[in-house]
Amino acid sequence: MYQDGKIWIGVSSEENIYISPKMANRHGMIAGATGTGKTVTLKVMAESFSDAGVPVFLADVKGDLSGMCRPGENSGTVAKRMEALDLVNKGFSLRAYPTTFWDVYGEKGINLRTTISEMGPLLLGRILGLNDTQADLLTIIFKIADDEGLLLLDTKDLKSMINYVSEHAAEYAADYGKMTEASLSVIIRAIVALESEGGEGFFMEPAVRIEDFIKTEYDGKGRINILDCQKLINNPNMYSTFMLWLLSELYENMPEAGDLDKPKIVFFFDEAHMLFDSASKVLLTKIEQIVKLVRSKGVGVYFITQNPKDIPDGVLGQLSNKIQHALRAYTPKELEGAKIAAKSFRANPEFDTFSVLTELGVGEALVSVLDESGVPTIVKKTSILPPQSFMGIIDDETRKNVVMNNDMYTKFYDVIDRESAYEILMNVAEQGMQEAEAKAEAEIQAVSAAAKEAEVKSEEQKRIEELEAELAARKAERDSKIKKPNPNHPGKESKPAKETAAKPSKKESDTAKAYKRAAKSVASTASGTIGRELGNTIGSSFGKFGKKLGGNVGASIGRNLMGIMFK
Repeated sequence: MYQDGKIWIGVSSEENIYISPKMANRHGMIAGATGTGKTVTLKVMAESFSDAGVPVFLADVKGDLSGMCRPGENSGTVAKRMEALDLVNKGFSLRAYPTTFWDVYGEKGINLRTTISEMGPLLLGRILGLNDTQADLLTIIFKIADDEGLLLLDTKDLKSMINYVSEHAAEYAADYGKMTEASLSVIIRAIVALESEGGEGFFMEPAVRIEDFIKTEYDGKGRINILDCQKLINNPNMYSTFMLWLLSELYENMPEAGDLDKPKIVFFFDEAHMLFDSASKVLLTKIEQIVKLVRSKGVGVYFITQNPKDIPDGVLGQLSNKIQHALRAYTPKELEGAKIAAKSFRANPEFDTFSVLTELGVGEALVSVLDESGVPTIVKKTSILPPQSFMGIIDDETRKNVVMNNDMYTKFYDVIDRESAYEILMNVAEQGMQEAEAKAEAEIQAVSAAAKEAEVKSEEQKRIEELEAELAARKAERDSKIKKPNPNHPGKESKPAKETAAKPSKKESDTAKAYKRAAKSVASTASGTIGRELGNTIGSSFGKFGKKLGGNVGASIGRNLMGIMFK
């Protein structure tokens, strides 16, 4: 409740306990054992900031913050607390608050999205559960994508980028270092696992912007942004990293504001111990840096956890507004934790802080905040106010109506998938495939033409060999048919031998001429055939006419040559 320009959170010995809006961005803590009233305190503070015109962002781990969109009921513990603290006479009233429901999975609220690039390699590596070596490789991949002008918006962008780097690892090794295929494969598998858990829908556009949270209503109340984490909390690593990302976005995107009269936005981090569990030294350093510096941006951060020891000393020292519910000391370890928590307060001489801390009832807390001068007040035992909104959980139909009637619903309803690394690399791969196919087709055509030419030459050579064999056969046949005169054949010599040899008889002359005509005919036929075949081959390149002409000329040349030989 907002009263007298202050955040009213409870009553102590007839004295109202306030947080000064001017000191609200000095951060704070709500701690206490399970069932001691931390959630009620969270709701009261969120409502009070909203009344002061300060937007709020908080995580709803159990689903019991959804009732803030409905007015509370004057019954049960609320009615008893109102009467016990005489709240009606102090201006207290039951009312609903302007609420926007968000959900990473888009099931119980407006789909809260971001991009791979905005998440960054450090936080994304934590979500993926990568070791230091793999996280370094992821950082290199982000650097290559940035150098190549490739946007990493969703998980398919990141996977395609990793595959591309893996295929060209040798080319990048000189500038970025060696990247093993095994390590890159581990990152791919981690991304696939994240997608199977529903993370795929988280990394896409339109991405949420900080200004989407920093809104006030027409009546001046700050909007209460509730992130439903009932499903997200099942993945503690993703939950804590996501909340840290939101805190980082506040730090990186909001301008310096200096000392303001009230914060621009207050951020509540429930189950804060998850943020620090198994966090690397680099990540812890980043968290401490953000908590220290985000104050100057006009942002107040409040961690909700069971025990203050869950928060590292570097962060705990920055939390000036402390609300400590009861701590149980059943074991030596719990006893030691309670003593440490009691010592962190500025002592009150009226009671023993440790004894009161272990004896607080539900809805009671030890409170110490910064006064107007920035000095911590002495610790006071405080009865926390009841919430003004509904204490219970709303039904699905009510939630749906609130979601669909919100101005953010239309903005984030449609998914945008613009050109990014995946599309660009797919186009490059497709172009490469087309070029490879064209080159392969050209090579096939060249080989086919060469094979065809070789086949033609082979057929020509084979035909020539056949013709040569045919010519040889005909010559052999001719030789077998022609009988040469035997000069040693005995016979009657009517004339001298010299005269007979010089001038053969008419019968012998006729026989020799017959032999010559037969040989000439055979040779002419064979040479004509060979000539015609060779002429056909030569003339085929000039068409049918050339083929016929070449054949006839070849045949004629063959007959004439052979005719001269046997003349």
